[in-house]
Amino acid sequence: MKIKTAYMDIEEVLAQPVQQHVYPKRPNIFFRTLLRAVSAPDLKATNFKYREFGMERLGKKEPCLILMNHSSFIDLKIASTVLYPRPLNIVCTSDGFVGKERLMRSLGCIPTRKFVTDTQLVRDMMFALKKLKSSILMYPEASYTFDGTATPLPAGLGKCVKLMGVPVVMIRTYGAFARDPLYNGLRLRKVDVSADISYILSPEDIRAKTAEDINVILSEQFSFDNFKWQQENNVIISEPFRAEGLNRVLYKCPHCGAEGSMESGGADILCNACGKGYTLTEYGFMEAKEGKTEFPHIPDWYAWERDCVRQEILKGSYKLDVPVDIYMMVNTRKVYGIGEGRLTHGENGFRLTGCNGKLDYHQHPLASYSLYSDYFWYEMGDVICIGDAAALYYCFPKGCGDIVAKTRLATEELYKIKKAAQ
Repeated sequence: MKIKTAYMDIEEVLAQPVQQHVYPKRPNIFFRTLLRAVSAPDLKATNFKYREFGMERLGKKEPCLILMNHSSFIDLKIASTVLYPRPLNIVCTSDGFVGKERLMRSLGCIPTRKFVTDTQLVRDMMFALKKLKSSILMYPEASYTFDGTATPLPAGLGKCVKLMGVPVVMIRTYGAFARDPLYNGLRLRKVDVSADISYILSPEDIRAKTAEDINVILSEQFSFDNFKWQQENNVIISEPFRAEGLNRVLYKCPHCGAEGSMESGGADILCNACGKGYTLTEYGFMEAKEGKTEFPHIPDWYAWERDCVRQEILKGSYKLDVPVDIYMMVNTRKVYGIGEGRLTHGENGFRLTGCNGKLDYHQHPLASYSLYSDYFWYEMGDVICIGDAAALYYCFPKGCGDIVAKTRLATEELYKIKKAAQ
């Protein structure tokens, strides 16, 4: 999938019309059926099955909040199938509207800017629930998982649930990540996919619990490990390309500590600094080609990288300083390439400069608890996105190794450290 782009001077981009707010539409039965129909081939190819738990408690026409873990693009196809013909308004990233706003609106989509404070989103969801009598489908993690485990949930999710006061349903998928992990460059594996749909909170439950209690319940629901699921269920992934792109996640060598020197190909990943190599087995384990396997489990390797980043921050040695190509979004017409610049990240947050001195954007560490970062974003490249309600800046690092995952980890750990110090 690609996105509409154009090249323009930053001053011209800033002169573009501001995106006007539009309240969500209730998708009619034609578009609900269309979405289900276009989803059918992929679900058939994955032998998709699902189970329901407590769903008899939900009225057929009763609006609800549906929360779903986010593993790959098949997630939406699953939801539009298992919930059919229930009308859904779907919370999705605003860049998904670029060049196709009319279609997205007709499908019931509600745009939001990832990891940017968006009070209008809450009002739009309330409008859909109360005025349109439609349910809300939301991926509260906001971004795809890098290592197959849950990403952080927003602290305000419990308050949002209490404000809505409608039943909460959880959809958890199995096999979706194993079939199409983000790091693998959109190359699909032959893996069966399934899902559990569970009624987890009634309006009475919500009224009786605090927002903090609800956050605990939701955190438990969003506790998962896709590699562990593969191993425990003996799911074989035999594709010869299964480790390609894994260096984007496992960017730091556990043997010598070098960063940005990991290279993957086929089923293997290699450190070019020390020469140590590993194989990703058909059952999802890492095995060293020689010597000790420091981390047989990929999420453990990723967790070690997180701790290393945290220690750098605490010691004052963490610093990102890379050249980037910059694209900018101010409305849903196009994403505009505005030139080159430099992105830095450290104790004081992000700073993006460029466009011959015309751009100087700063983002405080407490601006967001996580980071919109992605691999092979709209087939353009690995990206780091920062910004605010006025504009989003999509930064594509150049010639500096795999830094996207580390920058997300650093953003999350820096936020925790600064928050705790308040």
